[in-house]
Amino acid sequence: MAYEIPVTQARAELADLINRVVYGGERVVVTRHGKPLVALVSAADLERLEREQEAAEERVISAVSAIRSAPSAPGERRRFGIAAEHGTELRSETRSDARPGHRSEHRGPERE
Repeated sequence: MAYEIPVTQARAELADLINRVVYGGERVVVTRHGKPLVALVSAADLERLEREQEAAEERVISAVSAIRSAPSAPGERRRFGIAAEHGTELRSETRSDARPGHRSEHRGPERE
């Protein structure tokens, strides 16, 4: 668990907080109005966090690359493509007010 300290107090005790992080292995969270603003962590912790983030990003890139390169079944249309293949599915549906014999009660103004 990290040690929390208000920003006003952290300003006055910065040197002590740095020593607690570097030599005591603590993590310090600086707060304003009870909400976390920043965290003081050791350089070693920061390096570890950055390595973990890079590894996670590489896993995501690999997963996306594997999905994009997966072959589709012959004749299978892609369900999702650029704008769902430009909305062809929507255009092919029959609108309810365009059915033969259907009269809409809500008509727009008559045009001459």
